Amino acid sequence: MAREYSITKIRNIGIMAHIDAGKTTCSERILFYAGKTHKIGEVHDGAAVLDWMPQERERGITITSAATSLTWKDHQLSLIDTPGHVDFTVEVERSLRVLDGAIALFCAVGGVQPQSEKVWHQSEKYNVPKLAFINKMDRTGADFYSVVGEIQHELGANAVPVVIPIGQEENFRGIVDLLTMKAIFYDEESQGQSFREEDIPAELLSDAKKWRANLVEKCAEQDDGLLEKFLETGDLSFDEMQTILRKATIARRVVPVYCGSAFKNKGVQRVLDGVVRLLPAPNEIPPIICAKEAEANKREPSDDAPFAALAFKIMSDKHSGKLTYIRIYSGTLRTGQPVYNSTQDKMQRVGRILRMHANRQEQLDEAYTGDIVAIVGLSNTRTGDTICSEEHPIQLEAIEFPTPVVSISIAPCSQADNEKLGEALHRLADEDPTFTVHYDPETNETIISGMGELHLEIIVDRLKREFNVAANVGRPEVAYRETATRAVEGVYKHIKQSGGRGQFAHVCLRLEPMDPGGGFEFVNDIVGGRIPSNFIPSVEKGVIKAMVSGPYAGYPVVDMKVSLYDGSYHDVDSSDFAFQEAGRAGFKELFQKCHPELLEPVMSVEVVTPEEFMGAASGSICQRRGRIETMENKAGLKVITGMVPLSEMFGYANSLRSMSQGRACFTMHFEHYEAVPFALTEQIIKKRREENKIR
Repeated sequence: MAREYSITKIRNIGIMAHIDAGKTTCSERILFYAGKTHKIGEVHDGAAVLDWMPQERERGITITSAATSLTWKDHQLSLIDTPGHVDFTVEVERSLRVLDGAIALFCAVGGVQPQSEKVWHQSEKYNVPKLAFINKMDRTGADFYSVVGEIQHELGANAVPVVIPIGQEENFRGIVDLLTMKAIFYDEESQGQSFREEDIPAELLSDAKKWRANLVEKCAEQDDGLLEKFLETGDLSFDEMQTILRKATIARRVVPVYCGSAFKNKGVQRVLDGVVRLLPAPNEIPPIICAKEAEANKREPSDDAPFAALAFKIMSDKHSGKLTYIRIYSGTLRTGQPVYNSTQDKMQRVGRILRMHANRQEQLDEAYTGDIVAIVGLSNTRTGDTICSEEHPIQLEAIEFPTPVVSISIAPCSQADNEKLGEALHRLADEDPTFTVHYDPETNETIISGMGELHLEIIVDRLKREFNVAANVGRPEVAYRETATRAVEGVYKHIKQSGGRGQFAHVCLRLEPMDPGGGFEFVNDIVGGRIPSNFIPSVEKGVIKAMVSGPYAGYPVVDMKVSLYDGSYHDVDSSDFAFQEAGRAGFKELFQKCHPELLEPVMSVEVVTPEEFMGAASGSICQRRGRIETMENKAGLKVITGMVPLSEMFGYANSLRSMSQGRACFTMHFEHYEAVPFALTEQIIKKRREENKIR
């Protein structure tokens, strides 16, 4: 079976933005205009096609990135609608890793908000070309030009409007296309399907000419030949501008800016035109390169190249079992084909290939380079694994995920559900790399960790609905860390003699703190074979074991450099176990002399409030051990940004709602770890020890 669309006619795109900027509303219009749906699903009615989970429909938010495919002007588009809520940032991260382009959505009133900044930086990390769409132009306080300025200054992007609005707020009627210099007016009765092109209204002509000149100038800057022509004639042709704008967008030197109102069905079709005209096809992105430098082989994006794909998402499906979403970077995949998981070093067989439309499926016999499909049958594959042909192995760069910051204990309501709970939790952890499960032997509890209160709330809700497991949960706990503040060195001897063969290991360790985020480094400074080389990894293993539950307060130890600089061994009594034990016990003993301190996650918090509640809102940040960084005006509201420890933010949503009559809102995301004040450290340690005794 041959390809339905050539590789040049494929676009893999995502929609990314701050929460409530209108991503799902925009996606629903795209599906409607492309003929994929025959009725527009509205988020507020709980009828959005891409928000298919019950939890999404009840809350009116996107939780999981939904993939769908559609056609627009003889092109096949794979579209991923990503969540805006910071708790589900993993969905944005893994989607951007496999996409070739993105539509960055901004609210015409809110402009560049904290989460829009975060997702923008995530897309930059993966070199994703972008179009910007300024949505909600019909809202009171909408200001297109102000948002363009914010994209330029706050995100450092070369934002270039390719359309400008005709009117704004309740007078927003349509757009002027600066490439064609035509005004487009949308008919609201026809749900945006019907529009008319006219000459630009006289009152807008000077503005349109000014922004057209800006667009022509930005295009000319990208090419010396065109710059010469522009300086001679003062203008460029439509084809010249389109060609150079496409090149510059793909090279991420320009971000074309569109505007409209997705809810009022205005401007979305022009963005779709921009996607097919300006964003790259899979064969226009650089060839993929092996993650391991030793095998620095390139793989061209072509159907004829050996097969290589990245698994970017795992999902449980009650009918098909485990679905593995993959992006094919090269080659072709057929149903029943054996594939090699180079990350896990395992052979697997492709059961079925499915093209997904949210939670609905279409079966395929083959998938090609550039396709994003779901596979049934890859039971041993995890998020970030590379799937390839066994004859031409390659390992693609995996996806990095943030560490969970909030934990709760969980137990089944009835003992009979114990096994069901364990199985359900591990299936959910398979799907979501920012959700972890572990058993604490000290407290005999199962601990689940995630990115925030809402994240864990959704997990518990899914346990009940999808797996029929009712669970009791403990109160949220913060993921504290321990680190050292000064360097120490010392000696530890592990000696046990109890008849027969004894245990002997002698190690000299040096512990040094590293910069925040420095991680862990083990240095082997042994010279002259004082400790045999086969025992060195055992010492490192013992140190790592001790760092999992630190000696200071029982939290993981971070940012440490440990050097093994001397020691001795016994020909008969030394063993791997003895040196592992010496490393573990030696680290624990020395760490207490390093003046250890406790670290806590600190969140960047932005509160948006009407002016009359500004005093109460800023006071609420200070009361929670926060420090205010900035206060500014935006669209008639006050915006307060600050840094607040996560431990103080539990229940903040309710308290902010009550102090502002429900009119203020806030967003937060993890920023960094900071030292806990000494007085609080003592309380935390005391409380943790008491809890451990009770349990």
